[in-house]
Amino acid sequence: MRVVERVLSLLVSVVLLVAACGGQAVAGETASVRPNVLFIMADDYRAEMGAYGSPAKTPNLDRLAAGARVFRQAYCQQAVCNPSRSSLLTGRRPDALQIWNNSVHFRERNPDVMTLPLWFRRHGYQARCAGKIFHNWHTKIHGDPVSWSAPEFLHFANHGDDRAQVAGSLPVNHAVTTKGFGYAGPGICECRDVPDEAYYDGRVAAEAVRLLGVLKDQPFFLAVGFWKPHAQFNAPKKYWDLYQRDELPVLDGRRPEGAVAAAFHESTEVLGPVAQQKVPSAAQAAEMRHGYFANISYLDAQVGRVLDGLAASGVADRTIVVFLSDHGYQVGEHGLWGKTSNFEYDARVPLLIRDPASSAGPGPTDSLAELIDVFPTLTELCGLGQPDGLQGTSLVPVLQSAEVRVKAAAMTQHPRPAYYDRSPTGQPQLMGYSVRTAAARYTEWRDWATGRTTARELYLQSDEPAELRNVVDDPAAAGVLRECVELLAGQGQGVVR
Repeated sequence: MRVVERVLSLLVSVVLLVAACGGQAVAGETASVRPNVLFIMADDYRAEMGAYGSPAKTPNLDRLAAGARVFRQAYCQQAVCNPSRSSLLTGRRPDALQIWNNSVHFRERNPDVMTLPLWFRRHGYQARCAGKIFHNWHTKIHGDPVSWSAPEFLHFANHGDDRAQVAGSLPVNHAVTTKGFGYAGPGICECRDVPDEAYYDGRVAAEAVRLLGVLKDQPFFLAVGFWKPHAQFNAPKKYWDLYQRDELPVLDGRRPEGAVAAAFHESTEVLGPVAQQKVPSAAQAAEMRHGYFANISYLDAQVGRVLDGLAASGVADRTIVVFLSDHGYQVGEHGLWGKTSNFEYDARVPLLIRDPASSAGPGPTDSLAELIDVFPTLTELCGLGQPDGLQGTSLVPVLQSAEVRVKAAAMTQHPRPAYYDRSPTGQPQLMGYSVRTAAARYTEWRDWATGRTTARELYLQSDEPAELRNVVDDPAAAGVLRECVELLAGQGQGVVR
């Protein structure tokens, strides 16, 4: 019904346009009434915003959420940048792409695969990119040039190089306890009184606003990829000043009772190389958590600039807006720092979809969603059909009614070691396949060479939302376990050799 409504609206517009032109068709007449897409992606952003009940100060994202469908149970397919982004942007699971690390560009193994922006470009849209959309700097190929109508902007860099750039001398750094943490520079935290455009995301927002002004008179798919709240934790000082550390959520760093050893990783992204690691003190942990929330508010301000730019362009009423993150993050929970686990903090992401043509109205939904669902959702909303091979499910029925459920489970996976491509063998030892239902998360850890299940985990969400007790051997959970096992098997998850 939704597509029919859009087609009828489009036909009416074309008839009126042709009549206005004396019965003569004009170039681009159908294109002019197509919905645009503003696709905004964050990096390492777990579902911390006011709209999700978080104390994070996110007035601009909350403004977007107020007019959007808010997916409260949306999940990535692997909580690390390249596999997640490759999966999301092709609509295929990591196993289908055979991409499970940051070192292999998806086109090395899938040279002809269709991407979301390329599909829009093939259908007459201007497909443009400002910021980090495809993962890039670990690979020989920078971004994905074929996907875009013009070269990408500030898409290729190293997060560790995102240090404040200002005229003259740098203001003092007020973050002092976390020197020696992180993987680049003098420390993972930086709190300086500098303007927003001293860092990457301020420049990305400025370019996105410029592009909105350029593209407003033609159908566009504009992807805006923000680099935050990914470490380094170096938002301008005014965003640190929004928070008092003792008002942030209390850190619960306990490991789950009965957890499987493979569920954990070495947190090298935040704590540094294993041989040099030290356990963060309470003050150091507090500073890093403070910095993560400051990064969130800095990101939020840049999103606000882009939303204001869309409003000023005059085409907001025919522009679909999507906001999401590539995956979640842990700032000390379970004793983990960074991503690369199957736990809820890593797997769950924010997902907001605002469709100005919707008659259903905004609001939250608990309908399960996966990032691979975004591709077929946007193509359906824009009436573009879809390429072969998509593995996601359109979320349009959920946009029409928050009570609709389009899938019984969401899937996330992770190899061990987490960064196996840096190991001597260059091969995983295990792959953890995780299924998330409305009631539980179930994970099977499988031997990479044989596919044999070596360990299992089951966490009941109604019992302990923070996943603090593995109940896989608890007879009281047998029914939930059986359902999860069947759902995981039904997805055909297994080793791809």
